[in-house]
Amino acid sequence: MTKAGGRDWLALAVLVLPVLLISVDMTVLGFALPYLSEDLGPSGAEQLWIVDIYSFVLAGLLVLMGTLGDRVGRRKLLLAGAAAFGAASVLAAFASSPGMLIAARALLGVGGATLMPSTLSLIRSIFADPAQRRLAIAVWGSGFSGGMALGPVIGGWLLEHFWWGSVFLINVPVMLLLLLAGPFLLPEARDPSPGRFDPLSALLSLAAILPVVYGIKRFAEYGVEPLAALSALAGIALGVVFVRRQRALPDPMLDLSLFRNRAFSTSVLTNMLGVFALVGLLFLVPQYLQLVLGMRPMTAALWLLPTTAAGVAGSFAAARLARRFPVPWLIGGGLLVAATGFVVLVTIGVDSGLAMLVTGMALVGFGVPLSETLTNDLIITAAPPERAGAASAISETGFELGGALGTAVLGSIATAVYRSGVPVEAGETARETLGGAVATAAQLPPEQAAALLASAKEAFVQGVQVSVVVGAVLLAYTGVQALVLLRRHRERAEDEGETLSDGSPATTRR
Repeated sequence: MTKAGGRDWLALAVLVLPVLLISVDMTVLGFALPYLSEDLGPSGAEQLWIVDIYSFVLAGLLVLMGTLGDRVGRRKLLLAGAAAFGAASVLAAFASSPGMLIAARALLGVGGATLMPSTLSLIRSIFADPAQRRLAIAVWGSGFSGGMALGPVIGGWLLEHFWWGSVFLINVPVMLLLLLAGPFLLPEARDPSPGRFDPLSALLSLAAILPVVYGIKRFAEYGVEPLAALSALAGIALGVVFVRRQRALPDPMLDLSLFRNRAFSTSVLTNMLGVFALVGLLFLVPQYLQLVLGMRPMTAALWLLPTTAAGVAGSFAAARLARRFPVPWLIGGGLLVAATGFVVLVTIGVDSGLAMLVTGMALVGFGVPLSETLTNDLIITAAPPERAGAASAISETGFELGGALGTAVLGSIATAVYRSGVPVEAGETARETLGGAVATAAQLPPEQAAALLASAKEAFVQGVQVSVVVGAVLLAYTGVQALVLLRRHRERAEDEGETLSDGSPATTRR
């Protein structure tokens, strides 16, 4: 196969830019939340929506945008998305109310949805050599995992020097660079025979996701109640309609036949659950460092740098280890390493646990990217080249939906435990969020303030501990499942003489 040249690696550097920013945007708000709470005064539900709506809209539109990229051209869609993302970033930076910020974050999700499928599918087009493609995906993955951990670092520095809106303005110069360099370095790629476009499928793909997520939020905030149940059921019903429509259409927006490939379907699920745990953790940890341990944003961010380094190391280790060890073992092993990190995090407390926090975060930061570099390679090589955009979109949908649900579910679990641990007499503001408790305590006499903060911090830590136990169980299950299912797929491929995603015969790499 043709080896990539210097221009191709420059093109990869351009493709990493939007991935880096999108992943930064998923986590940078963790550090800005205390400042947002003080300035805009969002409720607990609004605070979660400010964080979540970006990923939910992005996840709901990814399949549509991946299909659109296959039709109109992946480079063209990438550049259009860069312009939209930059404009929405400016709107978010100067939002004057929770509702306005939620709307701006939704628009960021629309822009992000045009960026993500194009980056991974263009890597498939640029790097034909399997070993180089896997290395390119490792670089791409390190941008994603590194960005999620760098978000708090960047946010911490900006919050030390500017107002909270500055965390969005960092997107603008990077998007400008992408718009300037992209036309010269990136090739155009599209499906030569895309078939008819179905607008109804596009609407259904988004309509099936948002009601389910809203129902989860209602359950977490209010318990079992009719609106939450109806919302979740409506989303599930719309999802069934969407799937049935795709099966009936001659040119479906989502090619369900891709899921018949066990390597593809298992990898998508593994991606989703791995990111679910990682992003949920990155939502809670910055608040723990700032509001429980009392660190300044930049100080707290520096304590997360080992997580960033571990994420980059995990991505590159995957490409190297895959030359010597079976991929199923590496994917399952990476997630089990991450699950061990979650177990370590159970030991954190109100007055101690910083060393254990860094250790646990580093294990999670290493294990999840190691696994997902390999699953992403399996995903894009399982699909035919002309459907690379759609396959990448499915991968990114699982990725983003996992991140959004991680914040929603693990964040909601932590919030529910927190609310149960803060006395009712403290007031609704103090029981909504730990940031609200800090604001309430500032208005109380010293003794009452100390008592409120003590109970609120203890309740928040208990919420984090319950959430990380859930994350540990989920990652352990996902790792074992991926190992078993992908191992069976490899054995079947060996029996049938198929070719693996790295281009080698299955029998050579048992």
